[in-house]
Amino acid sequence: MNKILVIEDDINVRQNLVDLLYAENFNVITAENGYFGLQLAQTEIPDLIICDVMMPEFDGYEVLKEVRQNPKTAIIPFIFLTAKSEKTDFRKGMDLGADDYIVKPFSRVELLAAITCRLEKQTVIYQQTQEKLDKLRTSITLSLPHELRTPLNGILGFSQILMEESELLDAESIKEMAEFIHQSSQRLFHLIQKFLLYAELEIIATDPQRVSEIQKQSVEFPTLELINLMQERAKNAGREDDIQIDLSPCQVHISSTKITRIIEELLDNALKFSPSGTPIKITAKPINHTLSLSFSDQGRGMSREQIAELGAYRQFERKLHEQQGSGLGLIIAKKLAELHGGNLRIDSKPQEKTIVTVTLPCSTQETLLITQNSALST
Repeated sequence: MNKILVIEDDINVRQNLVDLLYAENFNVITAENGYFGLQLAQTEIPDLIICDVMMPEFDGYEVLKEVRQNPKTAIIPFIFLTAKSEKTDFRKGMDLGADDYIVKPFSRVELLAAITCRLEKQTVIYQQTQEKLDKLRTSITLSLPHELRTPLNGILGFSQILMEESELLDAESIKEMAEFIHQSSQRLFHLIQKFLLYAELEIIATDPQRVSEIQKQSVEFPTLELINLMQERAKNAGREDDIQIDLSPCQVHISSTKITRIIEELLDNALKFSPSGTPIKITAKPINHTLSLSFSDQGRGMSREQIAELGAYRQFERKLHEQQGSGLGLIIAKKLAELHGGNLRIDSKPQEKTIVTVTLPCSTQETLLITQNSALST
């Protein structure tokens, strides 16, 4: 039984609404003003709110604003009841997040149709959310246990052999096992670091002050260290001849560590999902105060559906392609770009080509000179 909150200061209108909704088997709770209505909305969490606009002291617009700002009530369908029919009144309500507007006097059919429409839409949204959660659970189930268990098995297995059979092993065997343990430990360490970074970025995104602080940072791009890093990564993957770098200089508005992390994640992704012997092109060009940084490869690519579902712990076609990785690389790069006022876009044709482009705010040398000259002249 759906719970509907009715906020109406006119006792006759309020009682008529209650009688009508009870007759349709709704669970109805009521408030005689906006202040008490907001309290009920936050404690009862109704499935839908019907609210009068013109009320003394705390009007319907203020109720809606507060409802939308509270995470617990933000997505509750909200229908205004009003004696006003001016276009500006409708616009104000819609701008604040109202779902529908019913002008008094209204008919039973009109009200029930609006309620049914909003509840049905809310059901669809809930089902879609559940589907996404189910997919996320499946991705975590497929990804995390494998990613954690694989290096741990190596560490536990070889360390046990070293403890139990060290006297029977020669120096070379001990060295090989120690190297394997070290490699597995490194893999586990990097995996944990990614999880911690992703959690940190999610927390930062909820703090406007921290977002503002990190957006004030800037660094000269590209640095020699950054180019050497890209070349070294390609060399370690045995693909130093595949990498093609073409970077134009600018002052990018992000810290050195963060731009380095974005490049590491996107380059590792291109190296991992494209075959050896095919080119990986890394280009960067400032356009209209924005740095466009692209990574192009000729790997297996992604479908439109996969791109749309991009998120943490998402590994596509895991059952078809055995691969290392938690699926966090792309989403970390995306989060970093967005926190700095940029974005990440993926253009891909499966089995042909993938281009991942990150845009970030930047200033060219010409812009910096103009800014400096303006400052000197004042």
